[in-house]
Amino acid sequence: MSFNLPGYWVWDFWCADDSERYHLFYLHAPKSLGDPQLRHRNARIGHATSTDLRNWTNHGQVFDAGAPGSFDGSATWTGSVVKGPDGLWRMFYTGSRFLNPDNFVNVETIGVATSPDLETWTKQPGPICVADPKWYETLGTSSWPEEAFRDPWVFWREHDQLWHMLITARSNEGPDPERGVVGHATSPDLGTWTLQPPLSQSGGGFAHLEVFQTVRVEGSDHLVFCSASTTLSGINAGKMGGVFSMPVGEVPGPIDPRQARLLVDQSLYAGRVVKDRTGAAFLMAFHNDTPDGGFSGGISDPIALQTDADGYLSIQASS
Repeated sequence: MSFNLPGYWVWDFWCADDSERYHLFYLHAPKSLGDPQLRHRNARIGHATSTDLRNWTNHGQVFDAGAPGSFDGSATWTGSVVKGPDGLWRMFYTGSRFLNPDNFVNVETIGVATSPDLETWTKQPGPICVADPKWYETLGTSSWPEEAFRDPWVFWREHDQLWHMLITARSNEGPDPERGVVGHATSPDLGTWTLQPPLSQSGGGFAHLEVFQTVRVEGSDHLVFCSASTTLSGINAGKMGGVFSMPVGEVPGPIDPRQARLLVDQSLYAGRVVKDRTGAAFLMAFHNDTPDGGFSGGISDPIALQTDADGYLSIQASS
């Protein structure tokens, strides 16, 4: 596997490219915890670099969780990295605050850290973006065991001169098992964020849609996300989960998750599309389910992608 850390579970990740090296930011937690489910409440963000997306040099943890009771007082979760017009890199990440040591009830919000070089990071006081009950479900308003508001994916749109953030969230309306939506926020300067209505509606067949990415492959834009079998509902109930993708028009715009197609099953999860120096697109994801139902961890080598005749991404057949 492309990246594995002895003694640690490694799972969700995101990448940045400084034109010389690829930077991998990954979640990890010690296997000494015993139960892999405990990794979520003990997650920290690590950093590794590569020149070829296959051979990685690990640089260790980038920062710690916050003080007990703070928005990221339990764990630091998935995010994305962008470079602002001021030359400063910004990591938008999820802060998780678990409310009880005996269960997995938690509140998720969005924070940010800055870096001049992708190496040294300084967390800014947060959170910068939280779930607003005007549009989004908050803890205790349904049977869902968390306030889902995480996995910020940030990108610039030239058309409206705004930064946009896609967020894993749940609608405050609709059938309880199908409230997963594409949360949305905007900013003119990467500093001040305004929460917007979701870009999708409840009833799309997902309890939640995780780890968003927008990417252009062969001239077409795609939305990539993941959802496990246990969080598929409605029209997707009983189907296999994993990494999903769908061609989209310009984002932000209305998104219909019912049009998403499974790209790889959930033996791989939290997939990201990366591009090598030639511009070729590849999928990377973490190793998830083992044959005996356990958790594996570790990040895959790049898997070549192609665009099919119907416009959807697919795995390129091995030659």
